[in-house]
Amino acid sequence: MKKVIISFLLCLCCVSFSYAQRLLVRADDIGSAHAANVAIIKSYTDGIARSAELMIVAPWTPEAVKMLKDNPGFDVGLHITLTSEWENIKWRPLTHCPSLTDEDGYFLPFTFPNPAHPGKSMMERKESIKLSEVEAELRAQIELTKQMIPTVTHLSGHMGWAMVSPEISALADRLADEYHLPFFDGNPAVGQKYGLAGMPVPWGLSPNEREAGFINALDKLEKGKTYLYVEHPAVGGEEMKAFGHKGYENVSEDRQGVMDMFTNPAIREIIQKKGIELVSYGDLIRENK
Repeated sequence: MKKVIISFLLCLCCVSFSYAQRLLVRADDIGSAHAANVAIIKSYTDGIARSAELMIVAPWTPEAVKMLKDNPGFDVGLHITLTSEWENIKWRPLTHCPSLTDEDGYFLPFTFPNPAHPGKSMMERKESIKLSEVEAELRAQIELTKQMIPTVTHLSGHMGWAMVSPEISALADRLADEYHLPFFDGNPAVGQKYGLAGMPVPWGLSPNEREAGFINALDKLEKGKTYLYVEHPAVGGEEMKAFGHKGYENVSEDRQGVMDMFTNPAIREIIQKKGIELVSYGDLIRENK
């Protein structure tokens, strides 16, 4: 009789796990700034972030790698970077790829056309982008990341560069298969394979509106689904005030608001009370092997 009861309880646990709401909170751009590194790690240790996206070409990558190795439970993805959007800080490719860079050798600022910066997007120059150069740069970023962080579980794309052309998207998928690192910001079928749904929170909100929208969205999560929420935490201050470009000048305030939201004890309590399970890309990948 005791064995029957234990088996019954185990079944109940399995059912509740299968039908729990799950939330994958992703923190982008670790490596881009000291302020981003500190905030993203804090968003994991004191908050709800479970996957961090590393910009391997960015200037604060060495510190980011040390911090990530000090927090081995924090899932890491390579945030493949082919653009350099800020006006006062820039990053360059690892390879010689002139079709992806400006006259100074930095990545182009944007993936999609920006009226304030005409002619400075990948999309506007896509006819001249050489696929061989894209492949060489993607391989270099993947190889360096695997060397620095062997536990990397997946790939993502900074500013949606995989949408520039079907050929670039197909290349990303091919390399993802070759390196056995799923690429989550390209072909929608990849997200569908892992059962990911978008968190119902609109973009472009102020920090206060975003937090309220996030809390409101937690009430709408359906059991049996896994939701993805992507944002960019950073510690506000002098460093982040120097970041920005035309049309996005309040970077410091905005990204401090993300960190505040990710580490808000009230939000963590709501998640716990609702029985929402926080997961990472690595968790989903291991489940699907």
